Amino acid sequence: MNLRSGAHVGKRCKIYHSAVIGEVPQDLKFEGEESTAILGDDVIIREFVTVNRGTKALGKTTIGNKSYLMAYVHVAHDCTIGNNVIMANAIHMGGHVEIGDWAILGGGVLVHQFTKIGAHAMIGGGYRAVQDVPPYIMAAGEPLKFSGINAIGLRRRGFSGEKRIEIKEAYRLLFRSKMDKDEAVKAMADSFSSSPEIQEIISFVQKSERGLI
Repeated sequence: MNLRSGAHVGKRCKIYHSAVIGEVPQDLKFEGEESTAILGDDVIIREFVTVNRGTKALGKTTIGNKSYLMAYVHVAHDCTIGNNVIMANAIHMGGHVEIGDWAILGGGVLVHQFTKIGAHAMIGGGYRAVQDVPPYIMAAGEPLKFSGINAIGLRRRGFSGEKRIEIKEAYRLLFRSKMDKDEAVKAMADSFSSSPEIQEIISFVQKSERGLI
């Protein structure tokens, strides 16, 4: 384990040998500014993981509580990883990536810089994420595409059958209908105005800067 001066580690973290937390970023724009890498509580960091600290753009790289990073994961500068995120072996991320709570990334996934991955999303092993991956879905294929909702994960986390049906219908509008994105978002808003999960999907879609998978 190698904790650099820029690292802040929460309670009960487990960091295995040859991991490096808080090293300077691999960014040519970095000019030695003060920045940090922050691990929340109960984070597990396996062998040879690297977590670079931030740059002046954000100032920090953050790993949320109870997240699990398996061997050879690389988290670049200014990334924000949520709580309870699982990242399997040999995942490599560019800078400024955002990953929501409870997301799961399979082994060998490559994540392009500035990409956003929504909460409860699951990406199959060996794929590339070069555009934003909305919450609650499964994504696979080359190029990466919507493969249905993450039904098993949602059920395990207590989402009711009714709630899973709502989410499935929302994504049918977005990905399976003949509507364009704006029309699908309006249909979701009209049909599920009281659902916080659907509002989260709508917000994610509207804020996407790289475009959706």
